[in-house]
Amino acid sequence: MNYRRLGKTGLMVSEIGFGAEWMERHTAEECKSVLIRAEELGINILDCWMSKPEVRDSLGQALAGQRERWYIQGHIGSTWQDGQYTRTRDVDKCKTAFEDLLARLGTDYIDLGMVHYVDRDWDDATSGPFWDYVQELKAAGTIRHIGMSTHNPDMAKRAAESGLFEMILFSVNPAFDMHPPCDDLDTYFAVEDYREDLNGIDQARAEVYRLCEQNDVGITVMKPYAGGRLLDEKRSPFGVALTPVQCIHYCLTRPAVASVLAGYDTPEHAEQAVAYETVSDQEKDYASVLAHAPKHTFGQGECTYCGHCKPCPVNIDIAMVNKFYDLASMQPDVPVSVRAHYETLEHHADECIGCKACEGRCPFGVKIAARMAQAAELFRAER
Repeated sequence: MNYRRLGKTGLMVSEIGFGAEWMERHTAEECKSVLIRAEELGINILDCWMSKPEVRDSLGQALAGQRERWYIQGHIGSTWQDGQYTRTRDVDKCKTAFEDLLARLGTDYIDLGMVHYVDRDWDDATSGPFWDYVQELKAAGTIRHIGMSTHNPDMAKRAAESGLFEMILFSVNPAFDMHPPCDDLDTYFAVEDYREDLNGIDQARAEVYRLCEQNDVGITVMKPYAGGRLLDEKRSPFGVALTPVQCIHYCLTRPAVASVLAGYDTPEHAEQAVAYETVSDQEKDYASVLAHAPKHTFGQGECTYCGHCKPCPVNIDIAMVNKFYDLASMQPDVPVSVRAHYETLEHHADECIGCKACEGRCPFGVKIAARMAQAAELFRAER
């Protein structure tokens, strides 16, 4: 495993990290098996933004006896209210949630205290009582460094220039970065013209990388596989599938990136990611694949199953409904297994009341109410 310096924090983090989001759907034993294998492979950085008590308990049990081997990104502003994840800047709720994180993870400090999900509310996140609380945590040593998570390039640039943050967690992958101004991808991504620095990258996002490098603000990466879409030819915006190694290589060739926090369901998924450390340059090459990609339609409006759309007033697990809908709609008929998984959800798409509150929280501009209606029609579940 190679290790990289994470900006001003000075921490040497594994360039392949562990984004633990998918552990929400696994047992404590399964979670432990993934974390132990990740540690064996040399991974030493873990992100836990999730507020669900059970996943925090599972991670805490898995970390028992090896806490000091890990750098933990823990989020301030991710709370559990009325049985659902809710992002908030309410200090009392944030304090309760953060203390719960410490207790359930079995630790008295968090290495990287992340101001959670700043896609719009910069002022609320960096001033007033909420920011005072973050500073108090830092002064007490409860958090060792202050970071910020965002999907928004404008907020990321602001963080890089503000002097307030030592690092950021930012969504990085070629689908998010590349927005061709023409349809001729053979020309736009021509291998002989491809440069590793800016060519083919949206300028706002290229500026994020430049400013972070210039100001020594390290980047840890979320969404390296674009919610798994980049690994599937049918769902990839490029019309071709990339490998985990190619996605990781893309991220690690961006300036200021220190670690790619891939999501794992199994120990084998961690092994597939860490294979990056030993494969050939040819196996890492993503540029040749993109040079011959037939299309690029990814952008705003595509669900990556991140869950930031919550809370839902009728408790629909929007991310999972969208995931099952996408899986089902790829086939001529709804697969029995997908329908069965959909049926196990406590609440279903046809319960959506169309309030669209979730759409205002979505980082990617997904038209969620419309997708719920489409999912309900597709499944036509009889319960």
